[in-house]
Amino acid sequence: MMAGTGYLEAIRQQIRVRHYSYQTEKSYLYWNRYFIRHFRFSTAKQISPSHIEQFLSFLANNKHVSSSTQQQALCALVFAFKHVLAIDTDNLQFPYAKPPSRIPQVLNDVEAKQVIDNLHGKYQLIGCLLYGAGLRLTEALSIRLKDIDFENRTLFVFRGKGKKDRVCILPKMTIDPIQQQMHLVRETHAHDLSQGLGMASLPPSLLKKFGTSAKQLHWQYLFPSIHCVSHPVNDYRCRHHIDPTTFRKALKKAVQKTTITKRITAHTFRHSFATNLLRRGHDIRTVQELLGHNDVKTTQIYTHVAGLHQTGVQSPMDYS
Repeated sequence: MMAGTGYLEAIRQQIRVRHYSYQTEKSYLYWNRYFIRHFRFSTAKQISPSHIEQFLSFLANNKHVSSSTQQQALCALVFAFKHVLAIDTDNLQFPYAKPPSRIPQVLNDVEAKQVIDNLHGKYQLIGCLLYGAGLRLTEALSIRLKDIDFENRTLFVFRGKGKKDRVCILPKMTIDPIQQQMHLVRETHAHDLSQGLGMASLPPSLLKKFGTSAKQLHWQYLFPSIHCVSHPVNDYRCRHHIDPTTFRKALKKAVQKTTITKRITAHTFRHSFATNLLRRGHDIRTVQELLGHNDVKTTQIYTHVAGLHQTGVQSPMDYS
């Protein structure tokens, strides 16, 4: 097998057989392409596990990547070795970089709403859902009309991180903005249908099951992209959701209009959601379920943030 297009295509096929996300597919192909070009392999027979060790050392020592980036590269290469090359990588002699233990930075309620107030249009609604429902950015952008339940005030998250479904709370103050956004989606969808389009972007497994019923309104994204594009797997014309980078750019501008000095990303709203719920006395198991964490230990990190200055300990500087 040539260590080029054919090899990468074999990796792509193995990824799709396992129904990995498109983001994972792009990441794995990127690192394997980088790996091949770095060593200038001409055939797959030249590749050995020792090259993984050398490549990860190169990333750490020459490129100074973070431990999480190094781990991402390792996962991509191990996947290719296992499922395409059928080479065992269990005995890699490599000192894995241990990621630092971080306590997330969070916004209080006033700060979060100050940032959201500086967002506009659909970006403000996305910010409200990130903070008000504790969604990840990709989860908020992946909301379809069928996932919204106004009667029970819930949002259904389909295949969130780890391919897990869950139900989240729908903030009451977002109901009117969502209904307005849904009206825009209906208009856009009607225009697409008039042009012979109207297909929603679906995972291949769902497309096979539902077929042309993907043209129905309830499959459309709440935050559709401006243009129709070719589906990355099935190649049909469809309308995907907006790109995450568009929200990140809007968020950056919104933060710059405030006096907040904290580092704020889209995920900061999710951290703030969890922390502020715990500060108000909500049970940690409830917060765990709303966030979709497998282990309560993952949720417990927010107790460290919520508990600061609430333990009764007084600073020596404040002694009278």
